[in-house]
Amino acid sequence: MKDTFDLLTNTDFPQIKRSALETLQVNLGYLCNQQCLHCHVDASPRRTEIMSAATIRDVLNFIEKKGIKTLDLTGGAPEMNPDFSLLVKQAKNLGVHVIDRCNLTVLLEDGFENMASFLAENEVEVVASMPCYLEENVDAQRGKGVFDSSIEGLKLLNQNGYGIDEKLQLNLVYNPQGINLPPSQEQLEESYKKELKQRYDISFNSLFTITNMPIKRFGSTLLSKGLFEEYMQVLKNAYSKENLPGVMCRTTLSVDWQGYAYDCDFNQMLSLPSGLSVEKTHINSLLQSDFKGRNIAIMDHCYGCTAGQGSSCGGALV
Repeated sequence: MKDTFDLLTNTDFPQIKRSALETLQVNLGYLCNQQCLHCHVDASPRRTEIMSAATIRDVLNFIEKKGIKTLDLTGGAPEMNPDFSLLVKQAKNLGVHVIDRCNLTVLLEDGFENMASFLAENEVEVVASMPCYLEENVDAQRGKGVFDSSIEGLKLLNQNGYGIDEKLQLNLVYNPQGINLPPSQEQLEESYKKELKQRYDISFNSLFTITNMPIKRFGSTLLSKGLFEEYMQVLKNAYSKENLPGVMCRTTLSVDWQGYAYDCDFNQMLSLPSGLSVEKTHINSLLQSDFKGRNIAIMDHCYGCTAGQGSSCGGALV
């Protein structure tokens, strides 16, 4: 797989600093039951990296000591970590809001039949990847048959109250195909809600549009097709400084499957150490750290979060 790291290091992106830490985004491992073209993690069924029980205890200790308000669980398929349920329960016991970034199809896998009901019982917010409401577009990006399985996963979540009960938030995620920026999040959400309701009687709360990052699998695809420079120009031409105050790295710390800290999930995938240190640092070494006002590590891919309407794990910024 071709690497875009060296092409991103020379940047004129403005230096940004941290605000107070609110969210811990934790990657529980790269194992996934899917292998999507747009995946910036390069997750797949072949990956073996999984967060250990000991590191999960470190995460819980960090959450408690630092007063973290939100735990955002990602992967791979985070549910495939054998200690996923334990982490969710203990985080909820600490009064933390938990988010599960779910690919939907994992809910149908053998051994995960009760996952949807578990998420509902613990009032976990589900953020589900659903790049389109059309079968051909989803299968082109995520693999043949994924669309039908995703629809079944959404129906299962609805049956458990998601998107219906106000306590059970179900939000969908749209990633564009090719070298395009996402369209208007508000308008696309209207289309999603109309089409999914009419076609499949599916309900959900909000749609998040997220810009594809020129790293890992998507970055490699851009290089292979000779589109990397063109895509970077698309991002830079659409740069908006109005997005800077809302970028997620200001209030979020990203943690990899081994417990090391990064300024965001994308920097984690680039192995770019947090601006908190010149070297990668384990969360156990950050228990006494004050994050506010510290520099954030930047490279050229940061234009992806500030292009157009902006992009974060919570969707558009403006």
